[in-house]
Amino acid sequence: LDAILAGCAATYSNVHRGAHFLSGESTTAFEKARESAQKFVHAKRLEEIVFTKGATEAINLVAFGLGQSLLKAGDQVLITELEHHANIVPWQILRDTIGIELVVAPIDASGGLDMAEFAKLLTPRTKLVAVTHIANATGAVNPVADIVHLAHEAGAQVLIDGSQAVPHRAVDVQALDADYYVFSGHKLYGPTGIGVVYGKAALMEVLPPYQTGGDMIASVTFEHTDFQDIPHRFEAGTPDIAGVIGLTAAIDYIDQLGWDWIRAHERELLDYGVEMLNGIAGVHLVGAGAERSGVLSFTVDGIHPHDLGTILDQSNVAIRAGNHCAQPLLAKLGLYASARASLGLYNDRGDLDALKAAILRAQELFGR
Repeated sequence: LDAILAGCAATYSNVHRGAHFLSGESTTAFEKARESAQKFVHAKRLEEIVFTKGATEAINLVAFGLGQSLLKAGDQVLITELEHHANIVPWQILRDTIGIELVVAPIDASGGLDMAEFAKLLTPRTKLVAVTHIANATGAVNPVADIVHLAHEAGAQVLIDGSQAVPHRAVDVQALDADYYVFSGHKLYGPTGIGVVYGKAALMEVLPPYQTGGDMIASVTFEHTDFQDIPHRFEAGTPDIAGVIGLTAAIDYIDQLGWDWIRAHERELLDYGVEMLNGIAGVHLVGAGAERSGVLSFTVDGIHPHDLGTILDQSNVAIRAGNHCAQPLLAKLGLYASARASLGLYNDRGDLDALKAAILRAQELFGR
């Protein structure tokens, strides 16, 4: 917030347009933010970083572009049962408009992706694999490096939804060999309304723009328009300058803390939380496969998750209750909703102790 206020108060102006001092300062800050995002995900080239309103718009940007350039009727897009709605609905739209086939890889009994079944579903018709890095509803961690390798062997491109991953672990898109990697700023302790799509330059250069308008064009006549080079061809209109400033501050904050400390701190909390919830009679932790990160999703016998969330709120314990924008996953798990406690670098054991006390209070109120 301090970074946003300072930027807005001192040098705020539109970017890439004005010849005056304030616009120059805003443009410099804006493009330095792109450098921060490039380093954060270890992208090879600066122009591989595009700013969006969030991961949802980032996925739609890629989906629209591929629907215009790569995908055609009969081609397959392979997703998983772990996906957020944002990585389901855009592909359904392409299915209904251009005739692609949407294929869904199942999870196994533990709640993790069934990699054997995933591999079987890859065919010569698979043109894109779109998967979450970490499931937002359960915290299940996908083996994305293996997924990328298998997909590329089959000749498919790969999009990874990294929204839930970037606050919990370092991401190296070059090491992963991801074709596209997206995330949202608010998951990274930054502001809402800002996000990033990384895309390999060779792929982004042939991807049609998702939106058109000011700033993304090189020249316009009534007969023809030439678009700018990447990344600017994907950033139509006035961008969220304040959001970009806030995202940079969030990335700087993560860098200052360091991934070693963050991973160790969150691992200790997660282990403590799993043991704590498993020790409460009537509480059932939702499975997350071989590895869980950042999320404790659970149910309590006889108490609707919405009721539980309300009671916990009265004890100053904030959770999310519902389907978590992952209705197909919850249905596969046999649930209509779950309670979800999300762990971050700001939490400590005292927060988990407060969660336990609030759950016990709710059970007492419901006579459980």
